[in-house]
Amino acid sequence: MEWVERLNQSIHYIEEHLTDEIDYAQLGRIACCSTYHYQRMFTYLAGIPLAEYIRRRKMSLAAVDLRSGEERILAVAEKYGYRSPTAFNRAFQAFHGIAPSSVRDEGAAIKSFSPIVFRIAIKGAAEMNYRIETREAFRIIGVSAPLDQEIEKNFMVVPAMWQEAAANGTMQKLAGMMDTPPMGLLGVSVCNEEEQWKYFVAVSSTKAGDGFEEYTVPASIWAIFSGTGTNQSIQELERQIITEWLPASGYEYANAPDIEVYQNPDPQNAQYEVWIPVVKKKA
Repeated sequence: MEWVERLNQSIHYIEEHLTDEIDYAQLGRIACCSTYHYQRMFTYLAGIPLAEYIRRRKMSLAAVDLRSGEERILAVAEKYGYRSPTAFNRAFQAFHGIAPSSVRDEGAAIKSFSPIVFRIAIKGAAEMNYRIETREAFRIIGVSAPLDQEIEKNFMVVPAMWQEAAANGTMQKLAGMMDTPPMGLLGVSVCNEEEQWKYFVAVSSTKAGDGFEEYTVPASIWAIFSGTGTNQSIQELERQIITEWLPASGYEYANAPDIEVYQNPDPQNAQYEVWIPVVKKKA
């Protein structure tokens, strides 16, 4: 399957550049998607974030280099992109459980972390309710925060935004201003290659912004999945979409925001939709 072949080509690119700077944008280009969507797919499919995978591969190879006895610790650290010996030592110990200086000791145990090879296995054990809709551009208003291009660094940013919006009355104010579909409180990840990455807590509205930030979601085709449950269940739904639905769907990611629509924002019994921008795969 072409989709899997592109992912494996991206792994080959990583392997070739473990001693250089790895260009996340190039990984997205190889996989024919945005940098953001590549990282999301990688995390769900590999089970670890992209940055952590790269870190483990570097530490695995660094141990081999050190054990050979031909290179000094500082040279190995620099080889794998660590300008600070302290940072290298911390990363090495976190992975191997021993200091770099102990690798050559008799009986010292080190870990090996091999390159990932993607193979497709469509499980399809759980039903997913979805529809495909073509939508014109629509305007949202709300509050935003910048996102880091290593998406795992944002895991604390987004929950904190929702907590603050609930505590300071922003969510209630926004709810009174929504007047166009999609109806509900929106979590919008704007992470394309042309704009600064941002996350919005927002609503779709034609009303005056009243001090809120405005953004126009571009026209797109959307795969829209519905679900109920907790915040954990929406993450599980997103994992299923990427690992089970997307590979066999005939679609691939389009260059538009990901949207979560909270129709009932009760964190323990939410009703929600996940909107994934898609485009038909080329024959």
